[in-house]
Amino acid sequence: MASKMKIQLQVPSIASQDSADNLTQQIKTHEPNSKVEVNVEKKTVTIETDASEESIKQMIESQGHTVK
Repeated sequence: MASKMKIQLQVPSIASQDSADNLTQQIKTHEPNSKVEVNVEKKTVTIETDASEESIKQMIESQGHTVK
């Protein structure tokens, strides 16, 4: 089994806990075995996942967020 990668991304468009919860839900829909933490204050998303960083970025951007 592949080991999970920890990816941390800056997502400056996260404005509220609601948008953080929606984003978490979206990532978990595609990557149900991933661990997702969204920090609204720091505007970061940290994911432990088997998915590539690029695919995670695409999931976040598909929700209308900007990834730095």
